[in-house]
Amino acid sequence: MSAAGELTPAVVEAVVSTHGARGRRAIEAVSEERVKQYRDFTVVVGHRAEHVVEDGGCDCEDAAYNLDPSDPDERCWHALAVDVAEALDRVDHHDMWYSEVHEFL
Repeated sequence: MSAAGELTPAVVEAVVSTHGARGRRAIEAVSEERVKQYRDFTVVVGHRAEHVVEDGGCDCEDAAYNLDPSDPDERCWHALAVDVAEALDRVDHHDMWYSEVHEFL
């Protein structure tokens, strides 16, 4: 088992072998500290937008249109990034409301 915060080759291989390209993007987001926890939401910062991940679901188009809702193992890369970041204690915590931050974006 890896120590908290370590994105070891074994962790990377496990995520990528299970989730393919979505897993690679999730690992990239975690390694670049783009998983943000606010008082109200967890947000993953993408290259074009920020996506809210709540209760394992995401507001992105991939989750809405491409995933099989009856398959709980099929996840968008944003939701995967949150899972990995939480498991490794690599979530960037902010003691503020996302709705307040989002107003400035």
